[in-house]
Amino acid sequence: LSGVRNVKLEERHYAETAREYARRMLKENIISMDLKPGAMVSENELAAQLGLSRTPVREALMDMSQYGVVDVMPQRGSRISLIDYNLVEEARFARQVLEVAILPIVCENAVPAQIAQLRFQQLSQEPEMSGSFDLMELDNDFHRLLFHIAQKDNTMRMLEGMTIHFDRVRALALTVVKDQKVIDDHRQICDAIERRDVA
Repeated sequence: LSGVRNVKLEERHYAETAREYARRMLKENIISMDLKPGAMVSENELAAQLGLSRTPVREALMDMSQYGVVDVMPQRGSRISLIDYNLVEEARFARQVLEVAILPIVCENAVPAQIAQLRFQQLSQEPEMSGSFDLMELDNDFHRLLFHIAQKDNTMRMLEGMTIHFDRVRALALTVVKDQKVIDDHRQICDAIERRDVA
């Protein structure tokens, strides 16, 4: 059965190529499980839903296959990969190592305006502030900002590519784990950075 009917769509960003848009929509729907593990994906259906030709959709599927989250099967179509817990663990490991490694840089280099921006990101996650926003996306924004403060934006982009596996499990976990735990953790990170407390 095709899982494409369940795809959630967002507006295409300004200056975003058709391929980039298709890749972003695929990634977001795979992580959110709107495209479920094992679901078959029709290029034609996906192209129609996105309002694109088949070529950028095919290219986006090939891009996602490089991350191991889409299986492209010649003459048969494409399928959303099953969750591979070895890849989940490797992605979790990479994230843990890199996120811990940037914190001394953030504590040393963050200027008051950046700390204020980080605090704003953290406060945006509070239930009374976040409204209908997705906690996972707010969480991602918080961590992207840490990498940006450390001047490691390319490292974050590389990490986001390989952590799709981890993010699928993380999306499920956020439906179970209390949102407040994530918010409290981020508050403590902000407090430590303000104190320049690397440990």
